[in-house]
Amino acid sequence: MQTELAFFTTKELIDELMSRKTFLGVVIHSQQEFRGQSWGQERIFQVQFNSNLDQVKAARLLDTVAEFMDLHCT
Repeated sequence: MQTELAFFTTKELIDELMSRKTFLGVVIHSQQEFRGQSWGQERIFQVQFNSNLDQVKAARLLDTVAEFMDLHCT
């Protein structure tokens, strides 16, 4: 069992996830790193998905998440 704590960049973590054959989903992340308490300004986001989803399926997944949030998040 490894007991050391490893540190990775956001890009490294996303790249690892995108390379996994078992990952079926979408990653949405801010283009720029943010470490503050509140955003305070507009952000640009990137959407990534791997070859397990095509663009139509990824868009449908995002639509489903948006509908769920509209209904259940206030």
